[in-house]
Parts: sequence; C-alpha cells; structure tokens
Amino acid sequence: MTNENTTYRISYEFYFGSGDSKHFHIDLNAGTLIIAAPNMTKKPVWTRLDFKQCPCCPLQKEKHPHCPIALNIASVVASFQNTVSYETFTVRCVTPERTYLKNTSLMEGLSSLLGLIMAGSSCPIMALFRPMARFHLPFSTVEETTVRAVSLYLLRQYFIHKSKQVVDLDLKKLLNHYETIQTLNAGLLERIRGLHQGDADRNAICIFHSLSQLLSSEIDTDLCSLKYLFPA
Repeated sequence: MTNENTTYRISYEFYFGSGDSKHFHIDLNAGTLIIAAPNMTKKPVWTRLDFKQCPCCPLQKEKHPHCPIALNIASVVASFQNTVSYETFTVRCVTPERTYLKNTSLMEGLSSLLGLIMAGSSCPIMALFRPMARFHLPFSTVEETTVRAVSLYLLRQYFIHKSKQVVDLDLKKLLNHYETIQTLNAGLLERIRGLHQGDADRNAICIFHSLSQLLSSEIDTDLCSLKYLFPA
C-alpha cells in the first residue's frame, strides 16, 4: 500500500561542456502524485494567476493567487534564461528504479523536464496526466507518449467501470482534454514570452505543445499508426 507521506523523487541533471551542471529534484507525493509548491520568498510577477491567465483555467485568484504550473517551473526558467535551445548537453534523469542518460539538445531535455513538472503540478487541468508523471519516461517519442497516455487513460476507464460508472472507450473525453491542453500550453508560452533573451524554455514548451497536437491527431484518427502492434 502506498504511504501518502512519502515522496517519489525524479531528478534531472544537465551537464554543460564547460563542466558546469544544473540539478533539479522533482518530488511527487506518493499518494496524490502532486509536486509540493516551492518555498519561494519572492514569487515572480509572471507566476501570478491573473498574469496572462489561460482562457481554460478554472481557478480563481482569490483562492489561488499564483498559477501552480508557473510556480513549479519558475526555477527552471530562471536557470536557463539566457541559454539557446540548440546547445548540446548531457542530460541524466534518475528515478528510484533506473537511470536514463542522453546527449541531446537543451530543448529536448527541457521539454522532458517541463512535461514532468506540468503533469505533477496541482493545476486541475493537468490532473488527468498525474499517473504519467509517476511512470515518467524521459526523452519519449511521439509513439511512446501516445502508448503511455492512451494505456493509462484506458486503465482509468477500467476502474471507472468497476465503480459502475460510464466508461469512455472511444477516447472522446481524452481527445477533448488534449484540445484543452493545447490552450493551456499556448497560455503558458505567453506567460514566459519576452522574459529573457534565451529561447530554450520557450522552444521546449513549443515541443510539448506540438506533441499535444500530434496526440490529438492520433486519437482523432483512431490510433491507426499503432495498429501494426496488433497484427490480425
């Protein structure tokens, strides 16, 4: 049984060619799969909920003065504020079960990290993807992400079925949700646009945005690209 007082830590380490490095620890609550809000003495203005708030956001600033996702990515955005996306890094991702290592562009490494943080944030729109944060796969391809997203969604439908509720085997609700995610991604991009000279974090969010569009397209075409996995 899961102990809700424990955490599940996923670490990202970015190694520069100069020998410098940056480290980020993402601690998911083992019970809720939510990242605890960072302890910040001074929160950036752009993290306020009413600063270019996403059109799809259901939160109210009286109860939630700051955007949960913006708060959680603030330290990452600040760390790479003057870095360009095409720079090559060695990125190491460490989970309790295994370690992943890849020489890749900063844009791809950041996209993987930001996707994890967004899924684990207390944003109600991202709640559907919290299981994906727990079973995080860094540097995943479109096909890998599609398989993980759909598989976990259908596992959710199994538990909904067991509780005698109506299930969504046609993935219509998942498709609608990904369309909302695209609005969220665009809103988040607006938040950080123009904050600094570097482009790595913005391009990383653009990758995440494009991935959401591709996943929507896959679902809308009945996942035809995955049929080869199940030959007749």
